[in-house]
Order: sequence, then structure tokens, then C-alpha cells
Amino acid sequence: MKPAPFKYIAASSLAEALVLKARYGEEARFLAGGQSLIPAMNFRLARPAVLIDINGLTELASIDRSNAQAIRLGALTRYRAMEKDAGFLGACRLFADALPHIAHPQIRNRGTIGGNLCHADPASELPAVAVAMQARMHIKSSRDERELAAADFFVAPLTTDLAAEEMLVEIAFPAATPRSGASFMEVARRRGDFALAGVAAVVSLDEEERCAGIRLVFCGVGETPLDASTSASSLIGQRCTDKAIAAAAADVRRMVAPAGNIHASAEYQRHIAEILTRRAIATACDRVAHAA
Repeated sequence: MKPAPFKYIAASSLAEALVLKARYGEEARFLAGGQSLIPAMNFRLARPAVLIDINGLTELASIDRSNAQAIRLGALTRYRAMEKDAGFLGACRLFADALPHIAHPQIRNRGTIGGNLCHADPASELPAVAVAMQARMHIKSSRDERELAAADFFVAPLTTDLAAEEMLVEIAFPAATPRSGASFMEVARRRGDFALAGVAAVVSLDEEERCAGIRLVFCGVGETPLDASTSASSLIGQRCTDKAIAAAAADVRRMVAPAGNIHASAEYQRHIAEILTRRAIATACDRVAHAA
């Protein structure tokens, strides 16, 4: 297994990396952790003519919690750096739950959040987390920059809204609101495998312990992260009793329409989605109660 021939360029600055991407366009790919790109190249599923190595851009490898309104992650922040930052995990509970499900420690030592999100694998955990948390994607080119909601970033399997000359440079995750709780859960055949189904749940409760808001986003059951928040909206205004949660989960099961795969039928994936919905919402609500 060897990649097709390619030109390698190590960028010394963000400005240089963006100029190179503008020059080579679709023929070039950024190399960060390489945990998805290099295997695809070795199997010749990806054949970039140019690799732009951005590992030297240390300014993009940061976790910034200085702003009370949002936590900002540089696109080159590695999974391992997030796993080791207790303050970050405390502020972003979904990451604390989701990161251990991503592959294995060797992969998490090298993989980056920007690479994961730009790869846009529909079975991956972090795209669902980003949509559930209503993250904002900061995108740059050599001539311009823009921000985009995570929900609009993922447009198809392995496809994002990035133009040929653009780079995802930073992701902003809004700080958790008071009286909110979160939970991520998934089912996979083996630890480290892609999820047959996974769900990110964010629930907020009012002072009377009634549901004031809910975000529910799935991975593994659609072509992009699947936002099922509307299907769970029957909980809003209610106490999150087992009966109310079960009714919402049944609505979610009717809404999801997975295609099935060699590891699980579509009906089994719907079943998993319902079970995970019940468990994740209950856990998120329980975390609100314990934090209050």
C-alpha cells in the first residue's frame, strides 16, 4: 500500500499555507494529524497532487477559555490535548463523553479536531457534538474569512462547505448555559470502531425542573450529523420523567431513517437510536440535578 506520487510542502506560517492552497486549489490537501488522510492515500482512495504540511502552525493548536461566552479551539488542537485539559472537559461535557470513543490512544495522540471535522465522516462523533453544541466554524482563505454554523458546515458524506482555497482555522463552542446538562453515548461493535449509532444530547431545565430546551444530534444514522431536536421537543414544558423521555425517544425512532450497513440493519439502528435517546436525555437531566 503506497500513495500515488505527490509534492510535499511544509508551510512555515498560516499566510503561506493559505497562499499555497489558493495556488493549488482542489489538487492540494492540508496535512495535520493525517489519521484519515494518509490511510486513504495509501489505499489510493485519495490522490492529492500536493500535501501542505501545517503541523508547524502552533498558533492553531490552542484551547482558549479566556472568554466566558465561548471556548475556542484551534483546528490543530489534538484529541490528546483536549483529553488532558480538565478545565476544558468540565466546561464541555460532551467532549468528556465523546473523546474516549474516538479510535484508540495512538490515534488520539495525533488526530486533530480540525481534521476530524473537515473529514466529515457521518459516523464520527465530533461532527455531532459540534452541531449539538451549536458551534461556529471560523474559516479563512488568502483573501477573506467567514464564520459558519456547524449545522451548515456538513453538506454530504465526507463533504463540507469549505471552498477549494479555504481552511478551517478555529471552532468556537458556546459556553454551557446555567441549569443545563449534556451527555454523549454510542454503540459500536468493538471499542474504537465507528458507531452503529451515537447521540449527543444537551438539555436545559427551568427552576421547576421542567425541560426548557433540548438539542439532540445523531452520528452514524444519516449522511451528515442528524439533528433530531424537533422530534424530542415534546419534552419541552414537561418534567423529564421516564414516561416523558420514553415518549420522546419513540418519536425520535420514527423520525430517523438510517440506510443500514453490513454491521447493522436499518431497523436495528433505529432501535439503538431510541435506546440511546432515552439514556442520554436521562443522563443529561441527572447532571443538571447534580450540578444545581
